[in-house]
Amino acid sequence: MSQPLRVVSLLSSSTEIVAALGCTDWLVGRSHECDFPAEVSALPVCSRPRLDPSASSREIDSQVKSLLADQLSIYEVDGPRLASLKPDVILTQTLCEVCAVSDKDVLEALGVEALAGTRLVSLKPTCLAETWDDIQTVADALGVTTRGVEVVRGLRHRLDALRQRVACRTQPRVACIEWLSPLMSAGNWVPELVAAAGGLSVVGEAGKHSPWLTWEALAEADPDLLVLMPCGFDLERTCDEAMMLQEESRWRELRAVQAGRVYAVDGNQYFNRPGPRLVDSAEMLAEIFHEPVLCSGEGWRKLG
Repeated sequence: MSQPLRVVSLLSSSTEIVAALGCTDWLVGRSHECDFPAEVSALPVCSRPRLDPSASSREIDSQVKSLLADQLSIYEVDGPRLASLKPDVILTQTLCEVCAVSDKDVLEALGVEALAGTRLVSLKPTCLAETWDDIQTVADALGVTTRGVEVVRGLRHRLDALRQRVACRTQPRVACIEWLSPLMSAGNWVPELVAAAGGLSVVGEAGKHSPWLTWEALAEADPDLLVLMPCGFDLERTCDEAMMLQEESRWRELRAVQAGRVYAVDGNQYFNRPGPRLVDSAEMLAEIFHEPVLCSGEGWRKLG
């Protein structure tokens, strides 16, 4: 094992990557969203959202658009606290300024001079291959390259084993929904997870940003099965928010709704985090797709 470094992770997925690499003890700070593994909750928090995360989907969307219109970041980094931690490495991202703290937020909070001697590692995965590459990038930055290779190999092996298990199963047509009001379909790595679990994604494109979705487009796709995974929402919150969909007449006309094949998942802990637990997410989807007698499981629930 390399000499321990002082690491601040401002991204929930990178915190999980550090843990998977066996370096949890190297973490000295985290973002407001980092909550896994449980022991990181005791670390100093170096960021906060400028919006109300307890608001409804529709209200959060409005707050985000207002902040962006005013050219404000969605998140605020606590520069003095971050500097006081004297990190050797800061982990952040450049994929989505709405979803998590970005490298730009860090630079604005600290300034270039204050970052002298600190390595700023920015992750930007849009697909599974890039997620595995990012795990290796973090491993290299922490000086545990070999461990990174081992972790990625293990994750790839689990996905390959899953693909083999579901290869002969009936392939459902699936729509994964990443936001409920307005509708957004899940892109990036999610269509790959659907495929690995033995399904066919009919909205959203692998390796592309999650697109807004009209009701007309969803009705045209008319999936066999719907999976609700709002970004940043846990399972209970997703189940509560899903109630609003029943107010929409076009929702009730969908094949999946009429067949009782609508599922809520914990997007916050699984699908929204491009890290080691994406494999858990794929395994969860396989359970949903191919075990219709089950009504719930770890991280998911059948809504009807």
